[in-house]
Amino acid sequence: MEGQAQGRDERSLGDLLKELTGEIRDLFRKEVELARTETAEKASRVTSRAAAVAVGGAVALVGGLVLMEAVVRGLTALLAQWMPLDVAVWLAPLIVGGVLAAVGYGLFSKAMARLRSESLTPEKTKESLQENAQWLKAKIK
Repeated sequence: MEGQAQGRDERSLGDLLKELTGEIRDLFRKEVELARTETAEKASRVTSRAAAVAVGGAVALVGGLVLMEAVVRGLTALLAQWMPLDVAVWLAPLIVGGVLAAVGYGLFSKAMARLRSESLTPEKTKESLQENAQWLKAKIK
């Protein structure tokens, strides 16, 4: 152990600074690569969740449009038995539209909540940088 301490003491300050600079440069490169990788992974997840939001909205819209005509006509016929036809004609689409809007809003809200919960902060890189700062402080002492 003493041999190592003496070998360390024999190196010049310039050699030590050169070694430290090289280690810092390597560490910085690794941190940049880690941040790049982690950010790409998070961006991929956010993109797929955003696509799910879009698909959910499109499916709800198309399904609502296709079924709306049949449901509106059926409800109009049903309402016309208890009220004048000219009232049933506007009331049926109002009821169907309100129900579809509520269902679509529920799907949209659920997907947006999932999307908001996704953080873009590269957590692993952040932790690694904190560890590296501690390492550098210990190395400089």
